[in-house]
Amino acid sequence: MLLMVKREDYAYILDIIPPEQMLIKDPSLIKKGFPKNEAYVQAIGDQFFTLLELTLKPNTAAEVGERVYIGNGPRDKVNKIVRRINYDELTSEAKNALPEIVAKIVKAQESRFVDFFNKAGPITLKMHSLELLKGIGKKTLWQILEERRKKPFQSFEDIKSRIGIDPEKLIIDRILRELQGADQYKVFVS
Repeated sequence: MLLMVKREDYAYILDIIPPEQMLIKDPSLIKKGFPKNEAYVQAIGDQFFTLLELTLKPNTAAEVGERVYIGNGPRDKVNKIVRRINYDELTSEAKNALPEIVAKIVKAQESRFVDFFNKAGPITLKMHSLELLKGIGKKTLWQILEERRKKPFQSFEDIKSRIGIDPEKLIIDRILRELQGADQYKVFVS
């Protein structure tokens, strides 16, 4: 059986922590070989919304909200991916930056999320995956299904005008709830 590994190629920086501050926070990093001259970064992948710890290359400048390459091959700013982290391990600065950066990712990948509205199917006999978006009940679900049968949705604005909901806001809210572990079902977060 072939196991598919979901890997991120790009990530957005949520917080940059200087190495000395990181070593004070977690002295065991010295034993683990944490680089003393590389900034520590918390980031979120833009494909599977994976929360990650990274290190930047020495003397490399980066900013919160910046998109950096983390895939295979030469990286211009990121030295290494240290590990995956969960929401509770994020710094308060990273948690504050998260909603804005998730919104940036959703806007940049609008067609991907519009496609979700066009192709989403049932999860169980009694629950549809569209119902996992807060604010979509049975009545709105049937309206979405009926409208997409007539003609597939083209954009967030198209969904908004035909259904009367803000799909962008609903998706951002769903991604943030999944990152926080607030729901058993994962639609967008790996």
